[in-house]
Amino acid sequence: MDPALTQEQDEIARALRDALSKQAGMEEVRAAAATPVGYDAELWRRLAEQLGLAGLALPERHGGTGLGPVELALACEEAGRVLLPSPLLASSVLAATAIAGCADAAQRDDLLPALASGARTAALALPGTPALALGLVPDANPQPFLGDVPSGGGRAGGIQAKPADDGYWTLYGEAVHVLDGARADLLVLAAHAGGFPRGRTVLFVMDAAGAGGGAAATGSGASGAGGGAPGLRRERSAGIDSTRSVARVELRDVLARPLGDPARDAGPVLASVGRLAAVAVAAEAVGAAAQALARTVEYVQARQQFGRAVGSFQAVKHRLADVYVAVETARSAMLYAAWSAVTAPEDPVPALLALAHALTAQRTAAAEAIQLHGGIAITWEHDAHLYFKRAAADELLFGPPHLLRARAAELSGVLAATGTTRTGGATTR
Repeated sequence: MDPALTQEQDEIARALRDALSKQAGMEEVRAAAATPVGYDAELWRRLAEQLGLAGLALPERHGGTGLGPVELALACEEAGRVLLPSPLLASSVLAATAIAGCADAAQRDDLLPALASGARTAALALPGTPALALGLVPDANPQPFLGDVPSGGGRAGGIQAKPADDGYWTLYGEAVHVLDGARADLLVLAAHAGGFPRGRTVLFVMDAAGAGGGAAATGSGASGAGGGAPGLRRERSAGIDSTRSVARVELRDVLARPLGDPARDAGPVLASVGRLAAVAVAAEAVGAAAQALARTVEYVQARQQFGRAVGSFQAVKHRLADVYVAVETARSAMLYAAWSAVTAPEDPVPALLALAHALTAQRTAAAEAIQLHGGIAITWEHDAHLYFKRAAADELLFGPPHLLRARAAELSGVLAATGTTRTGGATTR
């Protein structure tokens, strides 16, 4: 591995940082997060058109820029630095990767160009939290017929699917932690099909603004809580982190088309989505942690106490030095995981460990920021709390770190899988 970034990669990060520094300050971020759509749609359009952000990791034949996980990680790091509310994670990483991995050629040609251009957005609806549904953390109650990745429906709740007419399926159920699910134009839904004997996960796609699963619908998907399609209800949840929109999606006999072959289990595709999502979220966490640290260092240099800067006290220096080490090592782990996604795409362990380390660094940096800003009587309106809330929300959605490490240990063979015991060298459930 060559740890040095290429000139092109440096320019990608620099261009995005310059654009966001001018157009995504904290006031703009707060205002965008408070809008019904949850982000600045005009800014997203400009970033997609001028920098190719929406299709950064999608192939050129589908309208993307054809770059890879390293470039995507660098972009996510810059987005995380300013806590950018955008469809980058939900649409460009989660949903687009699921479509690319599961859809047939005609569906990919139909769906991906609009996502790559930023003209449309998509959301991936999963059972439970993304961490559990994407196999990032161990399942405490594994269901053998569902494989390594938990499925929707069944005893776990989620969404159930059964065949209808003309290639459509009927979906019934709900997903409660859908990133950008309230306003996305397209919904990619992970549902349980086949009953207990032939249980499997199947991915479906539907136009959230109209009926059924047509991919070429013209609706914006930004209608109210009803969602537009008959039987579909979408409602934005009041989450901890206002900069990351999360929604509840309810389906009552909604028609949708399967992505690809409905007889094929989509569990492996969701596992690959989880690996890329882990890298992307780790990169966002590293960017947020680095910015929280930078703002804290700036503050303690300006804040005076006993006739000298707060940052000149040895105890403060030691605390900030510890945060700096955590952030830099997390960034190294994140870049290694992004590089491993190219060289060893089937190995999820680097991504899991990078995410665990990044979430820990983000929480540490955000907590120290609040502590070391304490002399100004911190309030919820201060920007430091935005970083603290992002750290807390990320651990709820994609962690926590100790379970990410436990999953990595399971996959590496260091520990027995959850719900199993080792007997005489053999592993039994």
